[in-house]
Amino acid sequence: MATKAIFTAEQYLQTSFDGPDREFVQGEVVERNVGEKPHSEAQVRLVEIFYELRRKHALYSAIELRMRLTPASYRIPDFAVFYPEEPAEFVPSHPPLLVAEIVSREDRYTEILQKFEEYRTWGVRHIWLIDPWQKNFSVYTEKGLSTVDRLRLPEFDAEITVQDLFE
Repeated sequence: MATKAIFTAEQYLQTSFDGPDREFVQGEVVERNVGEKPHSEAQVRLVEIFYELRRKHALYSAIELRMRLTPASYRIPDFAVFYPEEPAEFVPSHPPLLVAEIVSREDRYTEILQKFEEYRTWGVRHIWLIDPWQKNFSVYTEKGLSTVDRLRLPEFDAEITVQDLFE
């Protein structure tokens, strides 16, 4: 899926792409899969859930926000949550509290796991994988990807069940 590019990071940041925005990973422009209805519905539901949490906590949610993990790597998670304040930069260079990727039918798990490891080493504390096709959740830690029955943010005593997101 990645195509070699003769781009610098600065050129990447100034380029408009047809279709979904692309990521920039170690000098390569990487296409992202376009979500379909189940993907979009899960994304909208996350926004609703975190809007309610924001009323109690200083959480800032973002959808498909370009973030600079390193000077040569820019990723665009499906959903991110920053705490305790909104990022000051247009392209944040500090890790959010949470990133969530929502599975598209064309996604490859090897690419998702690579991205998750980049998020983890960057300092993201909560890395979630939401599969709207199978209606299940996984979390990524230093031990790898694990299926869970609910997504938790223990700092805020918050959790999301499958029913919360898909029903």
